[in-house]
Order: sequence, then C-alpha cells, then structure tokens
Amino acid sequence: VNIGQQHPGAYRALLALSEEVANDAAATGLDPLLVELVRIRTSQINGCAFCLRMHTRDALKKGENPDRIAVLPAWAETGYFSEADRAALRLTEAVTRVSDGHVSDDEYAAAAAVLTPDQVSAVAWLTTVMNAFNRVAITSRYRVEG
Repeated sequence: VNIGQQHPGAYRALLALSEEVANDAAATGLDPLLVELVRIRTSQINGCAFCLRMHTRDALKKGENPDRIAVLPAWAETGYFSEADRAALRLTEAVTRVSDGHVSDDEYAAAAAVLTPDQVSAVAWLTTVMNAFNRVAITSRYRVEG
C-alpha cells in the first residue's frame, strides 16, 4: 500500500513541513550541501534506497564532492568535513538512532559548541522530517530501478 496515495492530505502536510524546514535551515545559514548530507546520512542509517538516490542526485547537482558522499558513512574518520559538518552529522545520527538511548547531553553539547541554537534546531528538524520520509518510502515499497 502506498500510504501517501492512500492518505494524500497527510502526505501533502509532510511535503509542506519539509519545505518549511528547508526554508528554516536556509535562514539559519546552514550550507545547502550540508542539508543534503544530513538527508543522505539519515537515509543511509535507515536503509532507504529511494531517498538515498534522490538526495545523492540533489547533492551532486548542487556541487557536492562525490568523495564526500562516498565516505559519508565513515565521516568521523576523514578530513573531508568541516567542524559544522561534523557537529550536524553527529546530531543527525543521534536523532536517527534515538531508540539506541536518546540524544545525549554530550551530543547536544558537541552540536552547540559549533552550531547556533537555530542551526541545532534546523538539523534536528531536517533529520526528523527525513526519518519520516524514509518511513513512508520504505513502508510503501517505493521502487528503485537500475
């Protein structure tokens, strides 16, 4: 069952929320490439092929370095990412893996040491919305053809 088609009003509301969150992220000064990396990393953790393909393509169109996308699952082990990137990615992983023990004080502190409160909130919202889209796509069995 494609849950977005079954309940189009709910899906439209999710799309509207996504647009609002993207606008808020832009207003905080988050780099548009970082926004896409947050979406990609969330989708990697959740195993959402549909969203991975979409946001990888979006990131590449915006000028993202393919090497950064390639090493994204191991971002902490590379020198490809700025301090802001690292703070956002760490928070993204904590929010996505909330069932592993919630977002810790250390994770908030690490994000707050580099990002403004508005940026911390924007990253959390971007991640929250991406998690919702991943669940819609996975539950609805969105196909990814080669």
